[in-house]
Amino acid sequence: MSRSPFIATSALSTALLLALSAPAWAQSHAGHATTPTATTADTPPADGGNVDHSQMDHSKMDQGSTDHSQMDHSKMDHGSADHSQMDHSAMDHGKTDHGQMDHSKMDHAAMGHGVPKAPAPTEPLEPIPAVTAADRLAAFPPIDHGAMEHAPEIHSMLLVNRLEHWDGQHGTGQAWEASGWVGGNINRLWLRSEGERGDGRTESANLEVMYGRSVSPWWDVLVGVKQDFRPADSRTWAAFGIQGLAPYKFETSATAYIGEGGQFAATVEVEYELLLTNRLILQPLVEATFSAKDEPAYGNGSGLNKVEAGLRLRYEFSRRFAPYIGISHERLFGDTADYHEAAGERARDTRWVAGVRVWF
Repeated sequence: MSRSPFIATSALSTALLLALSAPAWAQSHAGHATTPTATTADTPPADGGNVDHSQMDHSKMDQGSTDHSQMDHSKMDHGSADHSQMDHSAMDHGKTDHGQMDHSKMDHAAMGHGVPKAPAPTEPLEPIPAVTAADRLAAFPPIDHGAMEHAPEIHSMLLVNRLEHWDGQHGTGQAWEASGWVGGNINRLWLRSEGERGDGRTESANLEVMYGRSVSPWWDVLVGVKQDFRPADSRTWAAFGIQGLAPYKFETSATAYIGEGGQFAATVEVEYELLLTNRLILQPLVEATFSAKDEPAYGNGSGLNKVEAGLRLRYEFSRRFAPYIGISHERLFGDTADYHEAAGERARDTRWVAGVRVWF
């Protein structure tokens, strides 16, 4: 029991000593922890080689503290810069801040911007002098009608459109078609004739004498008489019709005939000239004849009698003379075909033709 107070007193003394010595030990270690931080944030140590820059806080460094306004730029040697060696292509011209530019000091008159253009003059720079009688006389001198020779008022032309020899399936022969006129530009006297020979005899021939009057730049109206010489007995017809240039340059002729005993007949012919060259011309032709009454003596039936279609190719050595070759096909219809077959003839025939086209 006598040793217990001593042990308690020793333990209490030991705890007191430890409590008094703890602050000094803690302060010693705290000082070592804070010293590097203060050195890094405020002032680097004198020995720069031992500084760990990766641990430095650069965001706290005062980089804008340099006062450029205190610098003496006048002493800088700007003339020594060799601009010829500068790479202007690498310069970023797009970053120029035009908003900071002082446009009030720009000479816009010299630049040509905003300068209004002068209005166009409404009056000539030099006034046009008035036309005088002398000017008119000089421009339009008087015409001496006595010294002038007028072209004759009467003209004429004869065109032999077809003068040919043909060789068909049932024989050979000759054929012609011609027209001519005499007169002025409005009123003319027309002559037309066509015919055919075969086996040494004239199978058909006629002559028309007609008065023609121009009713438009392209059309003439015709009226006159027609005389048939073959076949059978000759007879006379009253004739009237029209001829001219249809649209697309089709040469067209349509004529009606009134004969003795009230007979009525008509003929329609259409031609076209296709210029392959200036001298080589292809001429298609279609001709059809009609009759109102049967005429066994003349070999004509009522209705459509005959259709002829031909194709001729000519070469114009001159406009007045052109030989040609071609082919022609004829066909008879209805009672007309029956009458000709009864007489020993064919209802259709294909012919090769060769001839000449001339005009005077």
